[in-house]
Amino acid sequence: MTASKPPFRADHVGSLLRGAALKDARTRRATGELPAGGLREIEDREVARVVAAQERLGLEAVTDGELRRSWWHYDFLAALDGVALRGLSQGIQFHGTQTRAEGLQVHGRVAFPADHPMLAHFRYLKSVAKGVPKMTIPAPSALHYRGGREAIDRAVYPDLDGFFEDLGRAYAEALAAFGAAGCTYLQLDEVYIAYLCDPAQRVFLKDRGDDPDRLLRVYADLLNAALRGRPPGMTVTMHLCRGNFRSTWFAQGGYEPVADTLFNRIGVDGYFMEYDSERAGGFEPLRFLSAGKRAVLGLVTSKTGALEPVDALRRRLDEAARVTDLDRLCISPQCGFSSTEEGNLLVEDEQWAKLARCLEVARAVWGG
Repeated sequence: MTASKPPFRADHVGSLLRGAALKDARTRRATGELPAGGLREIEDREVARVVAAQERLGLEAVTDGELRRSWWHYDFLAALDGVALRGLSQGIQFHGTQTRAEGLQVHGRVAFPADHPMLAHFRYLKSVAKGVPKMTIPAPSALHYRGGREAIDRAVYPDLDGFFEDLGRAYAEALAAFGAAGCTYLQLDEVYIAYLCDPAQRVFLKDRGDDPDRLLRVYADLLNAALRGRPPGMTVTMHLCRGNFRSTWFAQGGYEPVADTLFNRIGVDGYFMEYDSERAGGFEPLRFLSAGKRAVLGLVTSKTGALEPVDALRRRLDEAARVTDLDRLCISPQCGFSSTEEGNLLVEDEQWAKLARCLEVARAVWGG
């Protein structure tokens, strides 16, 4: 079953449910009852706990569960130079619920600071991991898609070409910095290319003055600009999903509109692809998967605790193998279990059972 390098036959997207101790510590920190150092100590213990749990299951790559973050994207982006978290009048409307009312504002030139806090987060992960420590960060498109032009100060960036140039450079520096810290496996969470597959999202973009087809090219160029900072020996993958907040979703549509660009213009090594529901479409777009790359099929849902039968997952892998070589496929949950600190609507035992099921299927299909 073992692959020579990531992504591995059984892998996972990254985020994990926050335990009661961490949730309590965050509450006490917010009310001033717990100092910053006290919260960090509890975060350290919880990260070590979830790393050990992943290793006991047999996962070859381990993450810190994104336990130190409130959001999958805002924490990383708000720590860039020129970017700040801001309050909004309302949250993002998912199907059935709404997020907290927060967003980002670009108020200065975007750059990657040498003391970005997530470098320290990775170093701690590496210090407690026996397996391959995997770092997850949002893709650069996450700084543009939601707010668009209106969230970027026109006095700083009169046109967006300069913004995208600085953003690509900042990400190249980020990849270089994580590489210097010892990271050999990094994942870029590229939600918004998947959103471009949704006809309703394409209308939304056009209504605000954006061309969805141009954005696909811009986001692909941003990813390739980031990859210019990748040091030798670092595997970089990207994750695509259609929204994951409190077990709800945001967008829908198969990968066909973006498949050629996704698989043949973006220089990553592998793709974590949401495939747990009909909203993601069929496997036909995998025919574009270029040589030397792997697709990690997110066949196991992270949105509910119900455990998928092994036979059903094997049948879906067989279906995908009719489109591309089975040797170029892997299996994972379709997304993380806790894209924000609120988490999805399942419990920790169900989370670990889901990851164990991925390992069980991988051993049955690829051996080992």
